[in-house]
Amino acid sequence: MPSAFGPLNGLKVLDLSIIVAGGTASSLMADFGAEVVKVERPGSGDPLRNWGPFKSPQPPFDKGGTGGISLWWKVHSRNKKSITLDLASSQGQELLKRLAEKADLLIEGFRPGAMERWGLGPEDLHRVNARLIMVRFSGFGQSGPYKDRPGFGTIAECMSGYVAMTGFPDSPPVLPPVPLADEVAGVFGAMAGMMALYYRDGPRGDVPQPGQGSPDTSERGGQVIDVSLFEPLFRLCIPHVTMYDLLGISRERVGNDFPDAAPRNLYRSGDGRWLGLSATSQSTFETLARAMGLAGLITDPRFKDNAARLENREDLNQVLGGWLGQRSTEEAMDTLIPAGGVVGPVYDAAQIVDDPHYQAREDILNIDDPELGPTRMVGIVPKFSGTPGAVEHAGPRLGEHNRQVYSEWLGLGEQQLKDMASQGII
Repeated sequence: MPSAFGPLNGLKVLDLSIIVAGGTASSLMADFGAEVVKVERPGSGDPLRNWGPFKSPQPPFDKGGTGGISLWWKVHSRNKKSITLDLASSQGQELLKRLAEKADLLIEGFRPGAMERWGLGPEDLHRVNARLIMVRFSGFGQSGPYKDRPGFGTIAECMSGYVAMTGFPDSPPVLPPVPLADEVAGVFGAMAGMMALYYRDGPRGDVPQPGQGSPDTSERGGQVIDVSLFEPLFRLCIPHVTMYDLLGISRERVGNDFPDAAPRNLYRSGDGRWLGLSATSQSTFETLARAMGLAGLITDPRFKDNAARLENREDLNQVLGGWLGQRSTEEAMDTLIPAGGVVGPVYDAAQIVDDPHYQAREDILNIDDPELGPTRMVGIVPKFSGTPGAVEHAGPRLGEHNRQVYSEWLGLGEQQLKDMASQGII
């Protein structure tokens, strides 16, 4: 029976970030066992708490007219501990340094220079903990001519090249309906943090460094990771700069087609639902054509290979759309999937919740939250065979873990906490 502990059990993470990007990185770590302490501003907390939709709390948390509870917060900050701390105060800065001394990894998402102004920059923190990994999220990174610009994910999506090629040729570009740049940056940040920890704590083989030969790896320390919001999404637009450089191709909007292989599109079935279909390798296309009873497509000069299919993709889409439009979704899938066709329905949330495959893989978990009551949310992704992680609780109340963290990490007593709270430090 696999352990409920994740592979990061024992890792201590301080999350000073706000909104989505840094919170995504720490959320992934918390899912897999890290002790993530979310450091929030006293009184107001992370602005993500103000993102709707909201649900009214259940007793005894429904008193006092505090309004609804953000569902974004409850999912995004699950498994984390919340403490409050005023980083703009000298006392708060000293407390943060003491916390950083105990931490393995610190995540922050302020504008470049803010941490340095508070005396909490990399040099300051590495003086108290030379092994600390510091992951810094910002709109445009810690260097370059745009570093001081405010930068949310929407601007990153626009400037990454992603939005320019999203949508149909006769329509404006289309922004994603989720904070995509933030979430992708968060995944990159979590991955980068793990890479840095591996370098710090990993196998003690020789790791040459420029000008240093092969140092004693037992002395590896922490480092700083600079994660912008635009670069991770730009990185996923894999060959586009090279295509422009060598071939003069600037990717444009093509709707639901894939510009480099065909067929790939959305098609409406006979019962009015949408199906996604992809047959972008030759063998998959031939399998699809035979399953549809359209083997003649394989030898048709218009569709004989990928180059021909791209040149004639409108004709191909018409043929495939005509076949699918004459059949119900169930009939189309029952015909194509057993034969090896790559096809699937476009799901909304209700269909995801009801889908037996999602259920079998425990992709939707049931959480009993004190404020919300029984709550379903996305499960742990990906699946580990031996250390699968777990969701132990949803997003915490503001400052819920002040006593626990300040006591366990720093040894502060009850009166000290009361005094700091009365001064607005925590």
